[in-house]
Amino acid sequence: MNEILAAGLIGGLGGLTRGTVGLIKAVSLKRRVLWNYWVLTAITAIIIGMFTGAVLSSNPKVSLLAGYAGTDILDGVYKSFRAKKAYGKYEKPKKK
Repeated sequence: MNEILAAGLIGGLGGLTRGTVGLIKAVSLKRRVLWNYWVLTAITAIIIGMFTGAVLSSNPKVSLLAGYAGTDILDGVYKSFRAKKAYGKYEKPKKK
């Protein structure tokens, strides 16, 4: 099997794990579960997990963790590009 495809599938498993952990947390807090919403977010987490797992495919453990933290990784990348665009080039503060 292609290494990138395998890493993507492992990342998708990490995304599904993240969605399941969220579901378990909601059930344990006795919150009402909106199943349509959960299925949508689980599918989204799987897709994002597959993407981040394939991109960070150095080994299966990294792919699994990247899939689990996929939305956080993409959020960080988005914020870094947004900050660079808003503030221009980063310069270190000058010492006094």
